[in-house]
Amino acid sequence: MSAENTAALLGGETRRTCKIPVEHLDYDYIRECNDVKYLEKILNMLRSGEEGIYPHLIQFCEERIEKLDPKSRALRKDLPPATAASFSADEWRQISEELKTWEQEVKTNEVELRRLAVFDDVKKAPPVRGSNCSVPLNQNTVSNGVKKSKETPLPRDYREWDKFDVEKECQIIDKGIEVSSSPTALPQIKQKVDTEALTLKEKAIIADREKDKGNEAFKAKDYEEAVVYYTRSLSVLPTAAAYNNRAQAKIKLQHWHSALRDCQSVLELEPGNLKALLRRATVQKELGQLETAAEDLRSVLQAEPQNTIAEKLLLEVKQKMTDIPAEGQKKGKKILIEEVEDNEEQSKWSHDLHQPLCPAEPSQRVGGESVAAPAERGDEMGNAQKKPPSRGDGGPHAEHAHQGHRRSKRGSIDKCRVQDSAKKDLVNGAQGTKSHEADQSGHSEAQPGGDNSRLDAPCGALPPPLARLKNEGNQLFKNGQFADALEKYSQAITGFTDAGIDSPEDLSILYSNRAACYLKDGNSTDCIQDCTKALELRPFSLKPLLRRAMAYESLERYRKAYVDYKTVLQIDIGVQAAHDSVNRITKLLIEQDGPDWREKLPEIPLVPLSAQQHRREEPPSEEVLQARAARAAEEAAKRAEARFASLKQEGNDCVKRGQLQEAVEKYSECLKLKPDECAIYTNRALCYLKLELFGEAKQDCDTALQMEPTNKKAFYRRALAYKGLKDYLACSSDLQEVLQLDPNVQEAERELEEVTVLLRQSLAAGSPGKPRKSVPIKEVDGSDEEADTSGRTSVDGGEGPCATGNHCSAGTERPANAYEFGQALNAARSQGDTAAGAELLRGVPPETLPLYVSNQLDGHTVGFIMQALDGHLLQEDPYLVYQHLSHLHTAERFSTVLLLLDKNERRQMTQLFEHLSAVEAEGFTANDVQNLANKYI
Repeated sequence: MSAENTAALLGGETRRTCKIPVEHLDYDYIRECNDVKYLEKILNMLRSGEEGIYPHLIQFCEERIEKLDPKSRALRKDLPPATAASFSADEWRQISEELKTWEQEVKTNEVELRRLAVFDDVKKAPPVRGSNCSVPLNQNTVSNGVKKSKETPLPRDYREWDKFDVEKECQIIDKGIEVSSSPTALPQIKQKVDTEALTLKEKAIIADREKDKGNEAFKAKDYEEAVVYYTRSLSVLPTAAAYNNRAQAKIKLQHWHSALRDCQSVLELEPGNLKALLRRATVQKELGQLETAAEDLRSVLQAEPQNTIAEKLLLEVKQKMTDIPAEGQKKGKKILIEEVEDNEEQSKWSHDLHQPLCPAEPSQRVGGESVAAPAERGDEMGNAQKKPPSRGDGGPHAEHAHQGHRRSKRGSIDKCRVQDSAKKDLVNGAQGTKSHEADQSGHSEAQPGGDNSRLDAPCGALPPPLARLKNEGNQLFKNGQFADALEKYSQAITGFTDAGIDSPEDLSILYSNRAACYLKDGNSTDCIQDCTKALELRPFSLKPLLRRAMAYESLERYRKAYVDYKTVLQIDIGVQAAHDSVNRITKLLIEQDGPDWREKLPEIPLVPLSAQQHRREEPPSEEVLQARAARAAEEAAKRAEARFASLKQEGNDCVKRGQLQEAVEKYSECLKLKPDECAIYTNRALCYLKLELFGEAKQDCDTALQMEPTNKKAFYRRALAYKGLKDYLACSSDLQEVLQLDPNVQEAERELEEVTVLLRQSLAAGSPGKPRKSVPIKEVDGSDEEADTSGRTSVDGGEGPCATGNHCSAGTERPANAYEFGQALNAARSQGDTAAGAELLRGVPPETLPLYVSNQLDGHTVGFIMQALDGHLLQEDPYLVYQHLSHLHTAERFSTVLLLLDKNERRQMTQLFEHLSAVEAEGFTANDVQNLANKYI
């Protein structure tokens, strides 16, 4: 059962406690929250460990509070007591010397005070505080041990007993009691101390003593005696502290003008005294000087912005200042108050403005409030006026001095005389509309056209008059008018009994509701009786049991209260109020009865299964289970997200502090929670780079690029890992990817220049090229030429059969190996014969071109191939050009060669792709050409 249901059981309002939702214990919420007070509550809950121990979240919350309010009380931490080890040698020496000096001064002052004879002329001890009675010092409090003999001896035999005058002896005894009980005039404490012969130091000591006595009296709430002692202190030596304290005591006594004079005296001695300003503002607020009070409070808040008392008081002053114009508008009407005779009642209840009204309440301003319209003839006249508050009302309203009628046991009172017909209607249940709260001050007005539909609502088997009484009682209970509600319930119970209605359930509810009124009024005995009657009508009813348990507890009948609370928990185990009360009463019973307290308890009744509410609950449906599972999964995801964010932030902080190994561990824990987070891989790769673990850095970057193929950080950090592994070719390739994604990355440009230099150095220092093999050249006859089936190309350019038969011309032989291709290509390039180069490329299958050029590929060779393809083969066979370009970039060292191209060669390459994209041919599209160009340009 929730807190709201428990409040409904008690029938009144309960104080709401601030419950922090679990969703607010989150990094994102704390980061976005700007309410310092609420963050302090969150911090207190985290520190309490109710929802678990989260050190990092606690630290994060403290940092957030410190950022918003560095002086917050929640940030204060207890420090261990200081010892000698906590100070340096010089500091400890200084402290020791000061303590010795103070000790010597105290001893000297004590010796001097013993020589003083301030109170030598007083022959009696100081009076006991609170009694104003002094005991003479020479009074002998010990009796002499000799009792005075009585004038009349006791009779000794039966004859003397017959002569004994009993009445006379009783009169003597009564007279002695009256004499002994008569109050004695107690001497008053002198408000002035004679200190003419004392030094200033002695006066200061005596003034402090008198002020301390006043402080003790103030703590004991004896404010009059405190004022006397403060006055004595001021007569010896006027100080700001004594004036301040006396002003506070006079404020408690509501002596406003005298307190104002004391505050003025303090401000004359100390112009900036905050206590005096605050107390003067309090006095001025009570005296109606709101503007001056507001100025004083602003001065206090300017010196102490966190002064909550001043803030609260300033709000009250501003509220009063805003209410003054509203009250001023109501002036101009007068209320005539007259005594009404019995024979004038019929003529007085008219709608004239000069109608006789009931005596005004002290809180009601005569001539300042509007007059409510009189109730109709059939209305309940007592409800047309303000009811005096009951014990549960809490309102400090006093009745008028002329009001002679008081509430009876049923709690009703008539402020005005009621007609006989109205009384008859009240008994029959045909009352008028209920009273309504007119304003914040608690004045009630009769509303003849009130909402009758809610009051006439049916209630079980009750007839309409009784149902109306019950509804009126419920409404009065909600408004806090418990005594009036009790009266309505009592009338309903009486009418129910007289009518002979057979409905135990409805009668049980009426008894239970009236018990709630008794409980609110503090009448626990009647509450127990009504709850017992309700339980006899409906056994194991939850509300009567709970209310009876509370009544027992208020009467300190803890055993019976414990039994009722345990019975409530048998009916509904979710009543938190019963759990708390059982725990509280258990401790009291252990202290009261010892370890065997259970044996002294009455028997706890067994609640049948039919009355146990928590056992009647149906099993949750599949939808509910799914919703719970979804909620649990959502909460788990939130916790994982919070944990992930915390670990990521900790890892970032470790990187900033240079704690790289700890950062790697944090990032690794993050990946366990969310293994598909690309940023964590790049962050951990950075840590590996700084730790010179280049292999691990490359693996993290590869994983990141699998998730995000265009991640610039992953490319750049993998390039740095390749550089650390001295794979300059792969490093330059990744740096080019970075610049292709974002040409403005200056770090990548610098790294690329550095890596290009390193790459050239490594190529220059690499292994020498393969030695050229000698090829014998001999002249052959024509017959031998035809018989030559080896497919080799002679130096003089003799023709040979083409093995592929696809792209070989009749005048060009297909090269047999890479060496022959290189010799032919170099010969054509040296002579600048692009046509011969084109014929050579026409006779080479595109898939073998990377193998032929791998050993001798350089920038000039690539440029010559581009010229040959663009100038000759493009128009004749564009698809062959596209195939050559598709395979050429896969050659070894091709990425390195691209870095060594000059501007003319790059321009020629760009021109080739522009021409190729403009050609319409089968086998490729313009998009294919564009994708291919991205690998070259």
